Formats: sequence, structure tokens, C-alpha cells
Amino acid sequence: MRTEVLVIGGGPAGLMAAIYLARFRRQVVIIDSGASRAALIPRSHNLPGFPNGLSGRELLARMRLQVEELDVPIISGTVAVLERRNGDVIAGHEGGTIVAQRAVLATGIVDKQAPLTDWTAAVREGALRYCPVCDAFEAAGRKIAIMGPLGHAAGKALFMRVYSSDVTLIPIGHEQNDARQRELATAGIRVTPPLKAIQRAGGALAVSFVDGSDERFDIVYPAMGAEVRSELAIRLGARHTEEGFLEVDAKQRCGVDGLYGIGDVVTDLHQIAVAFGHAAVAACHAHHSLPMRFAEPWEAKPQGN
Repeated sequence: MRTEVLVIGGGPAGLMAAIYLARFRRQVVIIDSGASRAALIPRSHNLPGFPNGLSGRELLARMRLQVEELDVPIISGTVAVLERRNGDVIAGHEGGTIVAQRAVLATGIVDKQAPLTDWTAAVREGALRYCPVCDAFEAAGRKIAIMGPLGHAAGKALFMRVYSSDVTLIPIGHEQNDARQRELATAGIRVTPPLKAIQRAGGALAVSFVDGSDERFDIVYPAMGAEVRSELAIRLGARHTEEGFLEVDAKQRCGVDGLYGIGDVVTDLHQIAVAFGHAAVAACHAHHSLPMRFAEPWEAKPQGN
């Protein structure tokens, strides 16, 4: 299969890029593994135009419908190999090979999970959450815990302290960070003994600690880090951080000719609104970097009486 632009990833960023490119009358194909992080969002309240919120699944369904109405093919699959050859980007997947003049990587991240067997049910119930920037406003006044390595989780705990007077940090591991602990104490954030186990408990989460004590929390935010799905770009020589996030320029280029990075895979604020901005910038640059394709003469259809 040949196309002008290949979009790898069908989350909000990838779908937005495809919408822009299709409306530029570009040939665009999406390949998507169906594992968008956005699908886990029970309800987002910070998307403009949806004051009552919108679930991640509904957002993706609406965007996919818009893409399909623009006649953009969506291939179900995973790109295993990405190469540069003769000025093109070559993507190998289960069903064959796609040759594109440009490629947009919108593969996102996978959050490292708390040690909770049925974590997806806890997410649906709103007891386990991942994005304070997205939903801290709705969590105001609740009993909240942040769970993760102390140095990594402290910033999120301090952020949540703006919204609740009852914020606790549950450390995973035995990291010592005296400066951070003083900062947490000054803000009135308690640090518990290290985590032993966590389980669902009637719409809340019950946590037990290594010292034998236990406690219930209305909401737990894991701060465990994430796996960045950027290896396809990194193998081609893309710029990236130590954690694996792609480093891009003002046009979303990541240092590999013809390759763009957008959405959560980029070192940036991981928000749907930001992903939309990335997608618009990358799509516009990709469009203008390709030879123009002029429309054929158009003849108006006769109107009926």
C-alpha cells in the first residue's frame, strides 16, 4: 500500500492529524492497535464544548466516525518495523507493508500500573485515576492518596493539595529524599509506611502497609511512570529524553526526515487538548512539505426543479 502520509496510532492525536490531512485532500492511512490510553478515561471534564464531560470511548468513537466519513482507511494492526528508504518511510505490520512519503507517530504511552488486579474496574468507578490535571477539580475535598516512588510522586501530591486538605503519599520502595519529605510535611501531606497491598472496597480503595496498618481512600492516583511507545522512532535516530519521550521542534519533527511525533509520545504536557495542537501543527507542516495536488476542473451538477 502506498500513501502520502501514514499515521501510526488511532488515539486523539492520530485521529486529529488524519482529519486535518484528509481535509487538505491528502492521501492518508491510519494504522492502529486499538490500545489508546484515552479509552480508559471514564469522563473528561476539561474538553471545551462538553461542560458535562465526555468519556474517552465516546470521544474516540466520534473522531473515528469523522475520519471514516472522510474516507480515511483505518488498518487494525501494529507497526513492528519502521524504516527510511529512498526518501520514503516504510512501515511493516502484520498485514504487509505501507510506503509513505511522511509518517506521524502518535503511539502514546502506557501507564505503569498499581499492584491492583482489577484496576480497570477501579478506573471505571473513579477510585483509581491517572491525570490530576484532567480531573483534580472533580476530586476536590475527597480523601486522596498518591502512590509511587517518593521523588516521583511528591510533585503530584503537592499539586493535589490545592484541591483537598486530606492528601497522603503512599511510597513504593524505600527511597529517601529528606528535602522532598520536608516539603510534603510543610504542605500538610502525610507520608505512610511503604505499600503492601491495595484492593477495591465498595467504590473506594483499601490499602494495607508493611507495618500492618491499613486505610481506605476515596481516590488513588498512581505516580509510577510510564512506558513510552517511541522505539520505532528511536531506532531511526529520533531525538529523545532519557525516559524515551520524543523531543520535537516547533513543527513536531523529531530529527528524522519525514517523521513527526505528536501526543503523549512527545515530552510535553500529556493532555488531549495538547495532542490536538500537536496534530494540527504536524499535519499542516506535512501538507506544505509535499508537492501540491491541484484539483481537476469541476462541473456543477444541474439542480432539480
